[in-house]
Amino acid sequence: MGSMKVSWFAILSLHLAIVLASDPDPLQDFCVPHPRSAGFIRSTVHGMITVPPCKNSSEATADDFVFSGMKVAGNFSDTGLAVVSVSPTNLPGLNTLGMSFVRADIEVGGINPPHFHPRATEIAYVVEGKVYSGFVDSSNKVFDRVLEKGEVMVFPRGLVHFFMNVGDKPATLFGSFNSQNPGLQKIPSAVFGSGIDEKLLQKAFGLTPKQIGTMRRKFDPKGAR
Repeated sequence: MGSMKVSWFAILSLHLAIVLASDPDPLQDFCVPHPRSAGFIRSTVHGMITVPPCKNSSEATADDFVFSGMKVAGNFSDTGLAVVSVSPTNLPGLNTLGMSFVRADIEVGGINPPHFHPRATEIAYVVEGKVYSGFVDSSNKVFDRVLEKGEVMVFPRGLVHFFMNVGDKPATLFGSFNSQNPGLQKIPSAVFGSGIDEKLLQKAFGLTPKQIGTMRRKFDPKGAR
């Protein structure tokens, strides 16, 4: 009897872990944020009343579920990367649906540096070009290959991954996430742009103070601290 209780506890724990591994399930068809719902309260001549956080069906329109900003590439960074993200901020109909989307364009030789999404698994589809891509698991094994047009690769939640255009023309990828707010941490910026003590960085990476200063000026928008 005791072993049965342990087994049921293990199954329940696994179920809870799976449930908590993604955004909560929606409780209604959709929840387009109400434009007056900040704080859920507004004033009237009769005092204060509660404003629903979501538009009702009669207030929502098709425009709430359409975003046209992915037709062209975004602005390119110094690494040759341009990103256009789709989230409830620019596509209100995504709110509470547990999804988001991105368009990434990479110039020839350009990169999307090692980064990870703490709250989502990503699946990337190569629309055009040839891209070296991969991720690193918790045992430091790299899973990498060159992706060509029409190929898809998945990047498990929370694992470091990367992209580099190794073709002779610009590359375009579309990426989908199973969270409306996947989060993003770029490894170079997180390490050298966050104010971590310089002595620790020297010991961790075997770099000199001058090299640390160079890296901080590159990845910290406020310059060396």
